[in-house]
Amino acid sequence: AWIGDVRAGSATSCGNHIKSSCRLIAFNADGAGGGVLGIVTLQSEERQAVTSLPCHAADLVTDFDFSPFDDFLLATCSADETVKLWRLSAGGQNLSCSPGVTLGPEGCCIEVVQFHPAADGVLATGAGKTAKIWDVARQKAFAG
Repeated sequence: AWIGDVRAGSATSCGNHIKSSCRLIAFNADGAGGGVLGIVTLQSEERQAVTSLPCHAADLVTDFDFSPFDDFLLATCSADETVKLWRLSAGGQNLSCSPGVTLGPEGCCIEVVQFHPAADGVLATGAGKTAKIWDVARQKAFAG
């Protein structure tokens, strides 16, 4: 894929600055307050337009991760103390401005998020010295 006119955001996030699934690429993009990701599809040899996903209002997107079981499921976390799960479209266009699931608030800036590589629907988050493991389907943290 050829991607032009990319206005990448500052590298002030805690985790990833760019991440891909087998079908999409996500990256920090310039936007009001830093809460925006750029989304591009990988499935074309043509020039690709960047679609903006306003994830976390005016707060910084601190990390993001694609599900290893679903190329179109993206988790984001932020200084706004939440984790949001986004169902992206196959073409990377017409992105919803509302997440399918919101986890939190957690009481502090969530710095990292990562899907479990072998267990579908399991997500880990980290904030300061605290780590949580989430059951995405139940929208609850595992006890521990």
